[in-house]
Amino acid sequence: MAWDTQRTRRLILDAAVAEFAAQGPEAARMDRIAAEAGVNKERIYSYFGNKRQLFAIVLTKELERLAEAVPLDEETASDLGEYAGRVFDYHRAHPHFIRLLHWEGLHTPAGEPVAAQAERTAHYADKIAALAAAQRSRRLNPGIPPQDLLYAVIALAGWWFATPQMQRMLMPGLNDDPDGRRAALVRLVRILSRTDP
Repeated sequence: MAWDTQRTRRLILDAAVAEFAAQGPEAARMDRIAAEAGVNKERIYSYFGNKRQLFAIVLTKELERLAEAVPLDEETASDLGEYAGRVFDYHRAHPHFIRLLHWEGLHTPAGEPVAAQAERTAHYADKIAALAAAQRSRRLNPGIPPQDLLYAVIALAGWWFATPQMQRMLMPGLNDDPDGRRAALVRLVRILSRTDP
């Protein structure tokens, strides 16, 4: 029987996503990833390198999935609130993603490059350009620099999942209402990005 390399790689990556999200890059264990994937640990090293390299690959793949699932172009930027709502929906369906980003931030010394930094910077530059184009056509508030606006949307959409305890304390009426949390986010981003005074 031929070895299904693609399937094996996918099983390893899926197991690695769960392990890194739960434990972080330092406490994650390659033997747990191998056991969950049902492979020999040496196969992980041969496909992906060491644990740090595997974490970088996992994070890069997860960022690519988000970018594909929730694209931002000039047209989408015209309703930035709904775009933020779609990012919220993605995080709700993939709660591990925010944890991976937090682990990256916690374990990367200030000033050191992160996984796929050049590619990620270019990707964000495209989003900033889309926001700037929407601002030039007066569909978004031109009074906020587009990079500030993008950063605010990313933070606002993700913070619900990064610190859910804050929402429980500040807005207890939304504790059992994820659709209410989404609506609050969409409303806030629309206010932030609207063009009328």
